[in-house]
Amino acid sequence: MYAIVKTGGKQYRVSKGDVITIERLAAEAGQSIDLDQVLLISDEAGTTIGNPFIEGAFVAGTVVENGKSKKVVTFKYKAKKDYRKKQGHRQPYTMVEIKDIIKTGKKATEENDSEPAGKISLKSMKKAELIEYANTNGIEIDEKATNAVIIETIEAAMQ
Repeated sequence: MYAIVKTGGKQYRVSKGDVITIERLAAEAGQSIDLDQVLLISDEAGTTIGNPFIEGAFVAGTVVENGKSKKVVTFKYKAKKDYRKKQGHRQPYTMVEIKDIIKTGKKATEENDSEPAGKISLKSMKKAELIEYANTNGIEIDEKATNAVIIETIEAAMQ
């Protein structure tokens, strides 16, 4: 059984037990992660292709280590002009060990969330989303007001 997942702008073919090196993730070593952008899953039953992703599918893994790759040196120069420029770069990466490929089901990180599912962050919403949220909850607001005023009105009406 294998899957094709997308993370960090790249696609990876993974199987259970594989250790892959991907772009740096905000996770510590030993922490479990779920890669939910699954493009394809192939097993004994057949192949499932997403449009663009498979709904409810994810790949569970554990972070092995975070680090930096070998240095890439770029050297620029212009002939006869005494111009030389040497730069180096070390790309950060995360090594992930694939634990399981799941077609549908509840994610491991969802089980550990301490925040209630109904709690919505109003500050991260755009103005149009705030207006729509207020209208669906029956809260009257001034649509020409600023985001801060709309958030205050919604929070006051929710209490």
